[in-house]
Amino acid sequence: MTPTVRIQAEDFDVAAEIAALTAGRTDVGAVVSFTGLCRDEAGTLAALELEHYPGMAEREIERIAGDAAARWPLTGITAVHRFGRIAPGENIVLVVAASRHRRAAFEAATFLMDFLKTRAPFWKKEVLADGTERGWVSARDEDDDAAERWS
Repeated sequence: MTPTVRIQAEDFDVAAEIAALTAGRTDVGAVVSFTGLCRDEAGTLAALELEHYPGMAEREIERIAGDAAARWPLTGITAVHRFGRIAPGENIVLVVAASRHRRAAFEAATFLMDFLKTRAPFWKKEVLADGTERGWVSARDEDDDAAERWS
């Protein structure tokens, strides 16, 4: 099983990604997906600007997805992460894990998302509704704590 990893400026279609991961498979008993969306922060945020290091970001996500595939009996795993200007309500990230059983799919999806939040080389800058930039978003301790549980 080879993970599917894409980093793109364009939006993604969650249903199409799930369909692609499960097409023609009769051994899939569970599909777990997580979609991260841009929040408006109570009306103060106009957009997030996401930047990444091309090549490095793909390799790191592929490595993490490969780790998930090695830890759990998956039939497929997909990660799609957007970059560029993303407005509130728009998709940012998608993780889909498929397995014969639900626990493996849930755990693999959570594992991959925890590591995307902490180790994938992405940087977020907030653009406020008044047009000013708040600056780069710092890492959150709770994200590090969540990823630490997998060590």
